[in-house]
Order: sequence, then structure tokens, then C-alpha cells
Amino acid sequence: MSWPITFADVLAARDRIRPHLAPTPLRSYAPLDDAVGAGIRVLVQHENHCPTGAFKARNGMAVMTALGAEERRRGVVAASRGNHGAGLAWAGQIVGVPVTVCVPLGNNPEKNEAIQGFGAELVEEGRDYDEVVRVAERLVRERGVRLAHSTNDPLVIAGAATLTLEIFEENPGIEALVIGIGGGSQAVGALTVARELRPDLKIYGAQAEKASAIHDSWHAGRPIAKETADTFADGLATRNVYDLTFPALRQGLAGFVTASEGEIAEALRLLLRVTHNLAEGAGAVGLAGLLKLRDTLAGRTVGVVLSGANIDAATLRRVLNGEI
Repeated sequence: MSWPITFADVLAARDRIRPHLAPTPLRSYAPLDDAVGAGIRVLVQHENHCPTGAFKARNGMAVMTALGAEERRRGVVAASRGNHGAGLAWAGQIVGVPVTVCVPLGNNPEKNEAIQGFGAELVEEGRDYDEVVRVAERLVRERGVRLAHSTNDPLVIAGAATLTLEIFEENPGIEALVIGIGGGSQAVGALTVARELRPDLKIYGAQAEKASAIHDSWHAGRPIAKETADTFADGLATRNVYDLTFPALRQGLAGFVTASEGEIAEALRLLLRVTHNLAEGAGAVGLAGLLKLRDTLAGRTVGVVLSGANIDAATLRRVLNGEI
């Protein structure tokens, strides 16, 4: 198969986003190591410290800084459950590109507020992310703007890869990564960097049990679409695989697990308790996956990515009250 991006693409993306985005911290916490157990040392990449609370700020800036003059004038449109849209809106505001973000009806109101706060037009239509992609594609045809897909875009994947490049530069001896997968840009970015710098590194995927299309497809060896993706981890709520990421995930991942709603909520509570950093469901699923892989990864130094931090107050209240 042809790989969706090159390592040179990652280096180019880093050069473009570096003036706008500081590196995020990679930290360890003894109480987290104790809670995970099995002699595992956990390293947390704090993408929640990005300006939008999620690594999607990297993706958005990687896209915006690569556009030609005419594309910048016309603007971009995207489908999102929140973090991708906020990343594009933030980057567009900085570089002067008009952004339209399509979200489903009933989307996280605080993510909607953030998108609009960064100056983007918000279009609310469709029942979930997969339907919203069709809305965005319609606007591309009607308005003649560029689609910035949250996954099927090489610029997006290259932007996501920069976080793994930072992890390696901070701790070259890391032995494994467990990465949450919604569409797969973060995981394929990690695989791209590992292929170049650390071919021995084991990278595992974790997905919400209630939005498991890519996980189920990975294990089946063929694409399997789902009818629903009803998880409180809305950043992972996709029903299909994606052309640019699925083949690479099939080839590169060392393993792939799912986590239940309760397991993701427990990981969120654990991160809050021991790191005093807030995670949304999608930001906690990497840790939830690590807990499922504890025996496999015993005794190793393992990285997880905390991204994003944009849980709404009502859902957070349910998590803290043990209702999820």
C-alpha cells in the first residue's frame, strides 16, 4: 500500500505550525503509575494544553498554513463534533481564512460556543458526524470552498503526527503508545513518525465500544460500517472507516481494543484525580485502552495522549457522579 504521508510531510508541518503553537508537556505521575500497576510507567502527552484544548489545533494550523492564496480567500468548510472545527477556526482566525464548521443537531453546546468564539460560521444539521460530512460536502459544491476533512486529508494527518515527533524528542526511550482512535489521524501520524525514527515502537489503538467501526473493521480485515455511534466520547463518534487511515492502521497497529462507557469514564476520573487535568471522553480513551492492555504492556514505559479537554458541564457532572 502507499502510505498516506511521508516523514518529510511531518517535518514540514512542524515548521509551519511552530511559530503559532508551542510544544505540549510530556509528564509522568507516580500516582498514575501506581493506579495502572503492572510496573508500567505512564507518560501523559498533554494536548489539552493546546489553545483549543485538543491536538486538533495542530491539524487546523497544518491545513491553514499550507493553503494557496486563492484557497485562503475562499475559505474552508469542515464537519466536526467540535475539536476539529475549533482547531480550524482558531487557525483560520490567526492566518485570516474564513471557516465554516458543520456540526450535528444537539452537538456539545460548549464546543459550538468555542467554534463560534474563534470566529467561524456554525452550521447545525444532521444527526451525527457521518451525516454532517455530507452537509459539508454540499457546501463545498455550493460555495466553491475547500473541504478540510478531519481524517481524509494528508495535511491533517501530518499535523497530528507532530505530537508524536515531540514525544520522541522528549523521551526517545518510550516503548509503546496507546492512542484513541476516532478517524485515525493521530494514530497514523504516530505510525508515520515511528516508521522513520523507532520501527520497534509498539502502537496500539483504543476506541469506544459504542463507536467501534474502525476497531471491528481492523479485526475483521475489511471495512464494517455501523448504524450508530452513540458514545459520550463524542470526539470518537464515527460510524465508518476512512480511506487515508484504515489501510495504514491495518498494517501498523500492534493491537486494537475497545473501552466501555464506564471504562472511559473511570479513566477520565483517574486523570482528573492524579493529574488535576480535565479530559473529555475522547481524551481519556487512551488511558482506558492502556488499562485494558495492562498485562500486554507490563513493565514498559507507555505514552498516552490527553486530548481533548472539552467536556461539557452536564456530561462532566454525570461522570463525576458515577452516572456513566
